[in-house]
This record gives sequence, structure tokens and C-alpha cells, in this order.
Amino acid sequence: MVILVTALAVLLTGSLVYCVLILVATRQFLSTCLPAPGDKPPVSILKPLCGHDDGLEENLRSFFVQDYPEYEVILGVHRIDDPAVPVAEKIMREFSGKISARLIVTGESPIPNAKAFSLNRMVREARHDLLVMSDSDVRVKPSLLANLAREFQERRIGLISCPYLAVPGESLWSRLEAIGMNTELLGGVMVARMLEGMRFALGCTVAVRRSVLEDMGGFGYLQEFLAEDFVIGHRAAEMGHGVLLSTQVIEHRIGSQAMMSNLGHRLRWARSTRRSRPAGYWGQVFTYPLPWALLLCIVYHAAWPAVLLTLALRGLAAAATARYVLHDPVTQKQWWLLPLQDVIGFLVWISGFGGDTIVWRDRKCTVLRDGRLHVNP
Repeated sequence: MVILVTALAVLLTGSLVYCVLILVATRQFLSTCLPAPGDKPPVSILKPLCGHDDGLEENLRSFFVQDYPEYEVILGVHRIDDPAVPVAEKIMREFSGKISARLIVTGESPIPNAKAFSLNRMVREARHDLLVMSDSDVRVKPSLLANLAREFQERRIGLISCPYLAVPGESLWSRLEAIGMNTELLGGVMVARMLEGMRFALGCTVAVRRSVLEDMGGFGYLQEFLAEDFVIGHRAAEMGHGVLLSTQVIEHRIGSQAMMSNLGHRLRWARSTRRSRPAGYWGQVFTYPLPWALLLCIVYHAAWPAVLLTLALRGLAAAATARYVLHDPVTQKQWWLLPLQDVIGFLVWISGFGGDTIVWRDRKCTVLRDGRLHVNP
């Protein structure tokens, strides 16, 4: 019993230190200043589409109203009968003559990572050297391209990804997931950025110089991985290019999912993370202070003050990211869901250590040790 209590106390102490690191890292990020306005090179926006996401029309429209002098929008679908096509065509008609835009049909993906397959085709169609790749469930402010251009003024910067505010649908499970993304996930990003610099990318919206993408083998190489967003940032950093976390926050509209769909989605990404960056996945042991505090209190009742301390520090760390970085109304109004989300996140993390099989777009695949995907027969 003494050994168990000691082990739990050590894990809890490490987790509380991690909460303090989130506070420090977030303060450091908030002190970041944009460079002065300079050149505004032309930009190609690449939007792979698949199906009719909630709010798709407004998501797409936000990329057509950028306060930027010259850019094009390339929309990609696998089939011409995709439900996203009528929405894409409506937006293109609305902005015809104002914004250069076109829709391309990439064909059915022969590989599990259909998004990366589409991007591989779309990059070849892009006219400009600055590429902004963004998912269909992303909504942005008109200042996105202008801010990215300012951040790219430093020539050593080869890739920029944007922190995102997860916007849930109506279901409880989507709200819980959004709270986890806006606190736990972003907290981890902030700490990693402070301790080792950005050596990864967040996949919802990534901006990259074409030369950097070509140096790493393009999406012909990246499409082999499930977490191609992490890999593109990691490879850019390995090759000596600067990787930056933008000051521009975007919206990631995650929609609504039922319980089993949501948990399956979370488990898939947990297994992907374990394979893509195993050391970082083990390091998540310190990102769940509340479960460790509860376990310690269960085995050693006199430790109940530790639960109160943990709730206070976890709340402050959550507020640092959700309130001050993302201005997230869900976490601020429904803060009482945070403990439940922490317990669910902890259980998903534990589950992620088992198995390497996932279902990705109706295909059963194995995530290999280096993060590549193998389609099971």
C-alpha cells in the first residue's frame, strides 16, 4: 500500500507541476507579437471535401471573404456526386469574378488516408508557392491570410499551423470532446512549444512553403501516414525549417456524435498518437491530474486536500487556454463538465496502449510502429 500511495503521489505531483507549466507556457504564447506588415505573396488555399459537414456553406464562405489581395481557392472531391459539390458550386457562383476558385475531382482514394490523397492531387493544381491546407470543418476570420503572410516574413519559417477552438454540436459527447481539445490538447501544445519548440503541426489548418513540402517528398510521402499533420510538422523541423504556432485562432467545428462513435474516434487518434510519437504519448501520464488525485484519495483517504488543490490548478490551467487563448464560451459556461471529461480522457488514454487496429473511412487498418497505415486484407 505504501508503494502504491507513493507512486500515485509522484504522478499527481508531476501532473500539478504540468498544470503550472501550462500557465507559464500560455503566458509566453500570449506575449507573442506579430511582425510588422510587409509583402503579401499570392496564396493557394486547398480545401479537400468529403460529405456535407454541419455548417459547410459558412465554413467555405469564410475562405472566400479573406482581406487579402491575391489568392485562389481549390476545392477537391473524390467523386462528382459528393454531397459537398452543390455547396461548393453555390459558393463559387456567389464569388465568381471576385475570387479565383475551381473544383477538381481527384478520384477515389486507393489508400486509407483519403484527405492526404486529395491534397497530393490538389498541390499539383495550385498556382502559388504559399499553400494553405484546411479541413472542410474549419471556419476562419477574414484576417487569416494577412496574419499568416506576416508570420512568413521571416525566411527561416517554413511551416505554420493554427491553434483551433473546437466548436461542438448539440450532443453531450461533442461538448465533452470540445472541452478536452480546448484545455487538455491545447495545454499540451503550449507546453511542448515552450520546452522544445514547435516540432509538429496541428492538422486543421497548415500553411507551408511549396519548396519545404517538396523537400520532404510531398504528399506522395505524407499520405502513407494516418497523422500526416503531425508528420509534416515533424519532418519540416527535422530538415531545419522553422515551424511556428500562429497567433491566429481558427474554429474547428466538430459536429455532434453519439457516445460510441465519439469514443471510437477518440480511441483511433489515441492509437495513432501512440504510434506517431510514442515518447509523447507516455508523457501524457502527467496530463491527467484529477484522475490521479481521485485515485490517491481512494487508496489514502487523508489525501482529500490534494483533490481540492488539483481542482484549483486544473481549473486555472483550463482557463489559461480555453478563456485567454481561445475565448471558448463552452468551457467557460459548462466548466462543471471538465472533471467528467478528464476522467473520460484518462480512460481513453489508458485504452490507447492496447491494440493497433483502427477503422478509417470504413477500412480496417493497422497503424504500424512508425505511424504508417497498412490496410488489412
